[in-house]
Amino acid sequence: MAVPFRRTSKTKKRMRRTHLKKSVPGVVTCPNCKEPIRPHRACPKCGYYKGKEVVKVSEED
Repeated sequence: MAVPFRRTSKTKKRMRRTHLKKSVPGVVTCPNCKEPIRPHRACPKCGYYKGKEVVKVSEED
């Protein structure tokens, strides 16, 4: 069984792990109701996508 000849240094280990970070998802504002939403999705607050109502949203206040 193979055994490492030298211990992996902290720098090498951290350089390898730089790509394992989390990223914040992109957010845009809905042009109809100005709520922050994910891009290329219908707005869950008003139901509009590209200026047209695609989902009926019932208002429960």
